[in-house]
Amino acid sequence: MWNMPGITYHIADRIATITLNRPEKRNALNGDVVRELREAFAAAAADDTVKVVVLAGNGKAFCAGADLDYLQQLQANNLEANLADSRELMLLMQEIYSMEKVVIARIEGDAIAGGCGLATIADLSYAVPEARFGYTEVKIGFVPALVSVFLVRKIGEGRARDLLLTGRLVTAEKAASFGLINETIPADKIRDYVQQVAFSLCTDASANSLNVTKKLISAALENPLTEALESAARINAETRQHPDCRKGIGAFLDKLKPDW
Repeated sequence: MWNMPGITYHIADRIATITLNRPEKRNALNGDVVRELREAFAAAAADDTVKVVVLAGNGKAFCAGADLDYLQQLQANNLEANLADSRELMLLMQEIYSMEKVVIARIEGDAIAGGCGLATIADLSYAVPEARFGYTEVKIGFVPALVSVFLVRKIGEGRARDLLLTGRLVTAEKAASFGLINETIPADKIRDYVQQVAFSLCTDASANSLNVTKKLISAALENPLTEALESAARINAETRQHPDCRKGIGAFLDKLKPDW
């Protein structure tokens, strides 16, 4: 386990847990925290002992968006400085979204603005019923620019317009009905539940298959139908040659459980 000023990083049972650790600031984001998150996710991506990543928040909030002091600082930046800063957040989101390993968000409190963005880009997101979700940027004269790219893909244009234009907060139950998160789990059970989901991914699925499946989903969203199908056919053929596929099919035929 190692700590940075804004996050903690811990590995156990092939699961890397990255925890936002600014409870006194409701785990709000600033430039330093974004850079720390990028470093932690890069470490997990490069570590062959890690198969699944869990993103969590310490304290009563998952992440309340941008830090107020940070927002004040941005007012003094020129366009070039703000663009450089915005690209850091862009890279973090892109790196999480395209990461070869499965990312699970464990949301035990409010996920607002940038925090809701982190919940949006995770592969799987589970929240306590008490958590609230929302993209409140328009209420302070800002825009949910980066997250809009991911949110429209995830929940569709109509629901994305509802959340992004109104800036309203919704319950975890409503977020689940929109497809923003996967499920609500009681507060006293969510940690064990997420741990079990992560552990099951580690033991019941091939790392290569998880990686390739994530790429297939992205390609299906990004490419026209014909191109997506052609890409899927090629990936299908290539995966058949992968050692994981040979191992898994061999175990299936022998009525054994493969050791992933």
